[in-house]
Amino acid sequence: MRRVIVSLFAAAAATLAACNAVGAESRNEAAASGPPRLIVAISVDQFSADLFAQYRRHFTGGLARMQDGAVFPSGFQSHAATETCPGHATILTGARPSRTGIIGNHWFDPGIARAQKRVYCSEDVTNPASGPFSPAVSARFLRVPTLGDRLKAADSASRNVAVSGKDRSVVMMGGHAIDAGYWWRGKGFGSFAGITNSPAVEAENAAAAALITKGAPAMALPAWCKPRDRGVALGQSTIGQGRFPLAPKNMQQFSVSPRLDAATAALAVRLVDEQQLGRDAVTDVLSVSFSATDLIGHGYGSQGTEMCIQLAALDATLGKLFAELDKRKIDYVAVLTADHGAPDVTERLDQQGYPQAIRIGPDLSVESLALAVSEKTGIAPASGPLLYAEGVAGDIYVTDSLPSQDKARVIAALAAHLKAHPLVAAVFTAQELADTPLPAGSPQDWSLRDRSRASFDAERSGDLVVLLDRGVMPMAARPGLAATHGSAWDYDRRVPILFWRRGMAGFEQPAPIETVDIAPTLAALIGLKVDENAFDGRCLDLDGGKTNTCGPAE
Repeated sequence: MRRVIVSLFAAAAATLAACNAVGAESRNEAAASGPPRLIVAISVDQFSADLFAQYRRHFTGGLARMQDGAVFPSGFQSHAATETCPGHATILTGARPSRTGIIGNHWFDPGIARAQKRVYCSEDVTNPASGPFSPAVSARFLRVPTLGDRLKAADSASRNVAVSGKDRSVVMMGGHAIDAGYWWRGKGFGSFAGITNSPAVEAENAAAAALITKGAPAMALPAWCKPRDRGVALGQSTIGQGRFPLAPKNMQQFSVSPRLDAATAALAVRLVDEQQLGRDAVTDVLSVSFSATDLIGHGYGSQGTEMCIQLAALDATLGKLFAELDKRKIDYVAVLTADHGAPDVTERLDQQGYPQAIRIGPDLSVESLALAVSEKTGIAPASGPLLYAEGVAGDIYVTDSLPSQDKARVIAALAAHLKAHPLVAAVFTAQELADTPLPAGSPQDWSLRDRSRASFDAERSGDLVVLLDRGVMPMAARPGLAATHGSAWDYDRRVPILFWRRGMAGFEQPAPIETVDIAPTLAALIGLKVDENAFDGRCLDLDGGKTNTCGPAE
């Protein structure tokens, strides 16, 4: 018996040693000095602080390396509109949606001169050929510069490169002055209208096409993922036990899998070489947004084998990315965070100690709400819908075709109707939010009104903002879409924020910070002078010792 115990102890010690070896290089090497030559800004779409906490002990690749630096496990996307576009827009601008103007993935403009009133966050609405479902992609709606924009304004030799699975992630992290910006366009990576794919992109597209044409077997399930291997019925299908087999020529299976992240990282490395990033005395920016975690979370939730395999693969993909940068001897600082979190699927939450989790019913559809308000007020537009919205959660717009007095009556009636609903936590009118001061202090202590104010833009926000109760899923389940995010609750707001640079003295700080703190922190680290009050966030001292990377204390 004693031999067995000793053997088990030896095996555990060997495993721990292997895990610790990942970060040994950065601990043993002398800290880099002066401004880094390259900023690697990483966003893992839908990587909540809860997922990071749940799985962090299992990471042995790139996510293990990031834990060897400055770890802030309680970061916040502090606003209420916890979607991809607003979240990505905070990371390198240092500004909340109330300043960036990016209040959602979509919003509505009832007065826009086109039949479809829905507007996409990274759309150029001045382009006649553009529409919300086939947009001409641009940063037109982003009202503030990104860190890459600021660096290029300071020195045109600085390079600003962005790559992702989604166009909006490229636009919101890259900004207005992008030297190379590419995203997955269904059959390969592409860029803005009029931009021809570079040789690096063509090479990666060829590699991806070869894999898709051939197909691949199901992915292996790591041993630490086995407890997640339980099926959950979702309509006529079952989720929670997927392994991501890739049938030959199946584009959908490729993009909703860890393979999309691997291709994104591979393209990032090719662009590092093609653009010669980090090779001279001017700091460059490489923004990499990994989209597979979000796509998998929407399709399968966060607690099955699908997400567990994804996070194990992401850890390995990040490890390969960092290893390639190391081989090129580039002095880089990496920051990793997320644009938002997400809850698990309602059906699994109900099985796991959260019976309050529920999906909305048809009585909270936009059409049902419009009908109820028309019946109460007797007001209906001569043509077109009374209300415009993506759904009941978030911004709701009343048609501009009504006389102002009638529109005010509709807003009041809709607010009263929603406040009386048992699944609604709060309703705020545009005027109420406009009259609310911008929030300050710790984001974990903000009220629902504060969170909504941080997302409010007087020109683009709705006539009403609706917040559903905690645990309420604002959608019915359908094939390929099991869960979503976008609430004001902390399972959507809390994200990890991690910084790493070779040789830095690592530490863990559990105090709440915000994603808007990232840009001022990096600006100070590279010595970029920025106007006072240009950021909503603050600089974080990354030294872990007596030296202050934010500069001397005032």
